[in-house]
Amino acid sequence: MSAPPAPDAGPISPAAATAPTPTPPHAPDLARERSAERTAKAAARGGGHPVRLRALDGLRLLAALMVAAYHYGGRDGEIAQAWGSSPRAQFPTLSSTFAYGCLGVQIFFVISGFVICMSGWGRPLRSFFASRVSRLYPAYWVAIILVTAVFALPWVTYKAVSPSDALVNLTMLQQPLGVDRVLGVCWTLWAELRFYALFALFVVLPGATRHRVVLFCAVWTLGSAFAEAANLPLLDVVLMPEYSSYFIGGMGIYLLHRFGHDALSWGIIGISFLIGQHYAIRELWHPANIDAFSYRSAVGIIGVVAFGYVAVTLIALGKLNWANWRWLTVAGALTYPFYLVHEHLGWVVVWVLHQKLGIPSYGTFALTVLVMLGLAWLLYRFVEQKLTPVIKRSLTTVRL
Repeated sequence: MSAPPAPDAGPISPAAATAPTPTPPHAPDLARERSAERTAKAAARGGGHPVRLRALDGLRLLAALMVAAYHYGGRDGEIAQAWGSSPRAQFPTLSSTFAYGCLGVQIFFVISGFVICMSGWGRPLRSFFASRVSRLYPAYWVAIILVTAVFALPWVTYKAVSPSDALVNLTMLQQPLGVDRVLGVCWTLWAELRFYALFALFVVLPGATRHRVVLFCAVWTLGSAFAEAANLPLLDVVLMPEYSSYFIGGMGIYLLHRFGHDALSWGIIGISFLIGQHYAIRELWHPANIDAFSYRSAVGIIGVVAFGYVAVTLIALGKLNWANWRWLTVAGALTYPFYLVHEHLGWVVVWVLHQKLGIPSYGTFALTVLVMLGLAWLLYRFVEQKLTPVIKRSLTTVRL
């Protein structure tokens, strides 16, 4: 709930023509890179027409639905209050499967590495900053207001955060500031913000090239390992070793998409997967315990993480271009607002449908997902489509 990851997953724009310049000393390497880039672009266009990676939109929605399945039926806590009993009692055969849905977040991060590398390529820093802010904040602000308002209703039993904390939540910096969160999923947005900052500083600001992205991936991987070994909180916050490998893997996959097969890109992807599955198991696996809500096998965790890497890679290589249905673009657009609102507002909807209206568990589950998708469409149609262009235009043209 790519949190869900923030999509600017459109086709790659053609490079602007430039006048001939004196040949620099590294011209052969640069010429090879530009030749590979032209070849990749031509293949991606498929005869001169840009290709929308609609399969990536579908994968984003799938990851969001995985997270929703986890929040509605794969964990205990507040959702048990909404159901009136443990979700394990509501879904005796599926709750153990739903428990793997939390790994949709890791898939979101891989997608984010791919998409941010794509959207940031060739953009000046101001344009990159404007695109990220205008994409993330409009739906987020409305989600914060909605959840705060609903939880303040007298018949809703869930506790709202204080007015001061709700205001801090509007900045998206509540987690590092130690403030109570309005949205449970916003911890993933804090990870995304740190990734954007690192990518902007070391790739967008100096100008994205294949060499620079490879170097960034290598240095971040080693830095994350050093941060883990040093056990210094500041390094953990900046380099986030538990999540960095997923973003790095996504960037490696984008290099495949843009430049074609090469050992360095495959090496980045392979190493990031090996590290990523380690952190996924470390965070989510525990020995089988009758008192624990759920048990995820190590093989199952590795399998879900591998699925995310393989799916994004197949999309990047054009193997899923046949999944070019227009509705997938809409599905991708709904993913982010759905991810923001589905958990906390879903508790209220489950409570109303199941306990007040007496709708059976599986019907309540399906209806709750549909209601949240409907709300996501409203946020997309009346918030994002109206505010995102205005904010982007304002930030792009502002004088610094």
